[in-house]
Amino acid sequence: MKRVSHFAALALLFAAAAAHAQTGKALYDKVCAGCHATGIIGAPKPGDAEAWKPRLAKGMDAVLRNAVNGTPRGMPPKGGRADLSEAQIRSAIDFMIAGVAGAPAAARVDSAKAAPTPAAKVDTRPAPTPVARAEPKPAAPADAAGATAAAAAPSATGVAAVPRSTVGSESDAADVNAFNRLLKPGGGFNRPAMESGIHDPTNDATPTLQPPARAFAALPKSPAGNHVDWVKALESKRIDPRWDRNDAKAQAVVMDLNIVREVKGSMPDVVYPHKQHTEWLDCSNCHPALFVPQKGANQISMAAILLGQKCGVCHGRVAFPVSECRLCHSKKKDAATVAAGK
Repeated sequence: MKRVSHFAALALLFAAAAAHAQTGKALYDKVCAGCHATGIIGAPKPGDAEAWKPRLAKGMDAVLRNAVNGTPRGMPPKGGRADLSEAQIRSAIDFMIAGVAGAPAAARVDSAKAAPTPAAKVDTRPAPTPVARAEPKPAAPADAAGATAAAAAPSATGVAAVPRSTVGSESDAADVNAFNRLLKPGGGFNRPAMESGIHDPTNDATPTLQPPARAFAALPKSPAGNHVDWVKALESKRIDPRWDRNDAKAQAVVMDLNIVREVKGSMPDVVYPHKQHTEWLDCSNCHPALFVPQKGANQISMAAILLGQKCGVCHGRVAFPVSECRLCHSKKKDAATVAAGK
């Protein structure tokens, strides 16, 4: 009887280890391969002993902690999938370090600690909504809708402290042209709160809000949107966004990585700069609800953007509008590519 129990226990152990490995591969393919398969920005490739050796030398707890919390070099927390558990993240790590000398044996077989329950039914589909670390952090401060004396007024040092607020709202989703509110004629932008059409003019506090035009007067100018170049303002330290509402010393996890999307015809290709976005945004604001972190998984079109989807969730609401084509279409094609009509 004892022998049967022993063999049954071994069978269960091997089955759990196999399920754990299968789960790890599925998560790697879905979440991690975008960076780790190519080694972009130093991401260690699966089975690369030289790349994993110094990391494993610090212990699996440190490796797991970096994967869960993110790193300053560009690893987003949980690979941009805030909905994943530590056990799921561990299974993906185990898959990548399988066979690497120095990898702890427990990492490959520790089913009780690492494998989700049941391991074979892990849902690797994108979560329906992003989960921010503390509270949502939008790509840029809103125009007339978001500026207040406390939020955007230059401080004694000349630096405007712009807190983060939610990007857009469900209330404007019913208006098909809601995305277009930054496309306004001259003189129609940065209106006082009482005239913005967004704030409640009957609210006693509305007249006390600082006029955006006054708050933004010293910031770099842009020809579109609310006529403030927020990226230049950030780079020149004229504004200092607070990364965490509760921790004034918290630092952003900035990912310096450009994604190029080729477009057909003579229009320049689109360059998506992670750096300028992650200086404002936590990864979970975009991944996985807006963009699945997997090559080829996102269908992006101008029609979708104009309808307030994908990039249009922010651009045209709180970031520069789609009229500024060259800010995104910034990588010129070579003559041969244009001639071929690609």
